[in-house]
Amino acid sequence: MRLLMEEELFPSTPGKVKIERAHAFNRQFNRCFASTSTMFLWTLFLIALTVSYLSFKSFVDTGTHYFNLSAVSPSSRAWGGLQWEKHVRTSAQIRRSGGGSGGGASVLVTGAAGFVGFHVSLALRKRGDGVVGLDNFNSYYDPSLKRARRDLLAKSGVFVVDGDVNDARLLAKLFDVVAFTHVMHFAAQAGVRYAIENPASYVHSNVAGLVTLLEACKSADPQPAIVWASSSSVYGLNDKVPFSESDKTDRPASLYAATKKAGEAITHSYNHIYGLSITGLRFFTVYGPWGRPDMAYFSFTRNILQGKPITVYRGKDKRDLARDFTYIDDIVKGCVASLDTAGRSTGSGGKKRGAAPYRIFNLGNTSPVTVPELVGILERHLKVKAKKNVVEMPGNGDVPFTHANVSRARAQLGYKPATDLDAGLKRFVKWYLSYYGYNRKTGM
Repeated sequence: MRLLMEEELFPSTPGKVKIERAHAFNRQFNRCFASTSTMFLWTLFLIALTVSYLSFKSFVDTGTHYFNLSAVSPSSRAWGGLQWEKHVRTSAQIRRSGGGSGGGASVLVTGAAGFVGFHVSLALRKRGDGVVGLDNFNSYYDPSLKRARRDLLAKSGVFVVDGDVNDARLLAKLFDVVAFTHVMHFAAQAGVRYAIENPASYVHSNVAGLVTLLEACKSADPQPAIVWASSSSVYGLNDKVPFSESDKTDRPASLYAATKKAGEAITHSYNHIYGLSITGLRFFTVYGPWGRPDMAYFSFTRNILQGKPITVYRGKDKRDLARDFTYIDDIVKGCVASLDTAGRSTGSGGKKRGAAPYRIFNLGNTSPVTVPELVGILERHLKVKAKKNVVEMPGNGDVPFTHANVSRARAQLGYKPATDLDAGLKRFVKWYLSYYGYNRKTGM
């Protein structure tokens, strides 16, 4: 430590202290001012840099959505951009005149790569309606089958957006790009038994997804009319047959059925509050070409051809289970007729301006067939004998029988099923052998 001299502690010139202090203060002030200015400039630079970064990040995050202006692949999760909007508008373009609403329809079909959505989209496009599909291509069953359906839709001029019905921003963008006249809502988590394994998926798709879609529809201007897929499962443990739309549906036998029942209550509230035109369709065991692999007739066909045993359930009283099997073409006719007679929504921008139609219809074949009869028909068309394990039906949400009363649909939609199970399964088997291939000599 340096020893301080006396002069440093006590200067000899009295006025010198004030002068030196003043100079010292000025030097410190200038030094401080200079550093503050530098700091201020650096702060401004950092703020600008941060804002630029956040803006760029937001721009990119708006998803792969708006940044990519190149052609959008149908299988890509990216949405938005000029090319994507062009695909959507072209697909939504109406190419016919006439129809139930005074002109062609521009339709958003959710679940378009699914079984029913695929067939309905093809039918609407064939007659000249504008159709835009939406599907998330989930893995509940083989996504390659969904992609094959999508590819066929693309050949017919239907663009299928790869996205989830729970994506509110995507729905808002679709309604911003196209003023859809109708929405055909088929997107849902299907299957009765799978609900035991993954109940959350049913709430996510069948309840939350439905609400997200309805929110988009009620906020759209103009509001579209909505036709959506409920299910015959809502009849649950009813033992009165045939099932009629006026029957009570307060005893669901599965979570799947409960979510569909919830959907009917939810759609009714949106109809009442926002003036949305709503038509709910209770499908009865739909089957046919391009069907769902998780359905019994489909898995039976696969196992019979592969020489594997099939499990045939029987009621607790040893009564054979029976289903009102309904061929896909008949279902499509009912769906299209529902769209043509839907009537307009009465709201605008989320505000109701008057009462709007609210309807529920059964779409079935009206002729239940037992599961053993189904197996017998498959054996005949496949020319292969099935190996059967007959077991008692477990408590997994299945019901012993379904039987549709379609008098309401017949009167209001002109609905008349025309395909019996034998004819329908013959067409299904022909498609199955063509799509999957089968060598009768090798059994492969």
